[in-house]
Amino acid sequence: MFKKLTKNLTFWVFAGGVLGYVAALVGGDPGWASDPAPPAFFDLIQLVKTTFLALLRMLVAPVIFFSLIGGLLSIGDAHRLKTLGGVTMLYYLGTTIIAICIGLTVVIFIHPWVGTVERMTIETLADDAYGVMPQFIDTGTGSIIRVLTNLLAAAFTNPFAALAELNILGIATNAFILGLALLLAVPPDSPLVTGVHHINRLLHKVLSWVILTTPLGIFAILFDVTLRSGGTLLHSLLGFCAVVVGGTLLHGLVVLPLIARYLGGVGPSEFFRKAGKPLMVAFATASSAATLPVSMQVCEDEFGVSKTVSGFVFPLGATMNMDGTALYEGIAAVFLAYLFGVDLGTIGMITIFFMAMVSSIGAPGMPSGSMAGMQMVLLGAGIPLEAIGILLVVERPLDTIRTAVNVEGDMVGALVTQRYFERSGTGGRRAAPATHQ
Repeated sequence: MFKKLTKNLTFWVFAGGVLGYVAALVGGDPGWASDPAPPAFFDLIQLVKTTFLALLRMLVAPVIFFSLIGGLLSIGDAHRLKTLGGVTMLYYLGTTIIAICIGLTVVIFIHPWVGTVERMTIETLADDAYGVMPQFIDTGTGSIIRVLTNLLAAAFTNPFAALAELNILGIATNAFILGLALLLAVPPDSPLVTGVHHINRLLHKVLSWVILTTPLGIFAILFDVTLRSGGTLLHSLLGFCAVVVGGTLLHGLVVLPLIARYLGGVGPSEFFRKAGKPLMVAFATASSAATLPVSMQVCEDEFGVSKTVSGFVFPLGATMNMDGTALYEGIAAVFLAYLFGVDLGTIGMITIFFMAMVSSIGAPGMPSGSMAGMQMVLLGAGIPLEAIGILLVVERPLDTIRTAVNVEGDMVGALVTQRYFERSGTGGRRAAPATHQ
């Protein structure tokens, strides 16, 4: 048992975070952060932290760009987009917006970390070349016309310039335009489309190598942040986890069952009784992609969803429908903005809303796959990239819950799409649910 545990990367990430926190409390001196000549040990900690963040930053732009294009290409072909795509995409967009609104509403009224941790200002991080990133929207801009002007100028820019300057909005906009053009103009078996999928696999492989260094990076980040925050970070993280779990359960136990009841024609008790197996698999694996075969089988056999609908909705949902992820990213961005002294304001909240919605599209359906999207949200709101190291300490436990909600959203989407096409008479016929003797 212990041998298996020590081979688990999640165990080492957690251990690295705990060791960094304890080491800072026991052997650290808060004065090191402002000392022009700190001990060599602290310089080494800073070197590890800076290197880890540099590796993450190196991958941010290409991962976001090709993941978003790959997410659009996962639709398959333009014909399916015209028939099944409309109602499915409308459902995905609607539930994602609801999830983000829940997350931001909850975090506005419930924020147990306020007053429990010493806030770090951007100035205390100014000496870190990889800690502070500029916002692509000036939250101090008063005129809404000026805000829209800045938004459009950042969005419609040269794709190469956007990638080089880490202009997140520009990267996302170009990825959407190019991805949609590829979907409509290029055959699915084109070498260009295949190349995009190969590049995504290549980037995920490189990202997996970087993830192997996560325990060291988390140790260094938590050591540094604990010194700067006065040692009260753990209490704030527990409060953050409670808010995330509460908001996620509200979406998964109230909002989605109501949608299934009134738009999918399946009551909450029937839905959870039949959907229990894929939800448990999603919770155990923290991977919506790994749960895909189970979800499709249950929807076809237990709910009678046609193979045409399930064959489109579920593969698309595994990369584009991330309700739990979007909700989590919204709450996490507000929490980290408070921790690092970033004044969001109304425009900042709108920025988080928009970036959380965009980043949930194309997120890899694997454990901790939302971290690339989380970087996108942080950079868009001007929150230091090292903040992601704080999240990684509690990432995996929260990932299991939100993955289950992501899969639940896919299943409800299949029910809604099936019912819509039955009523319109244009979709696949509902299969007879399997009978069990």
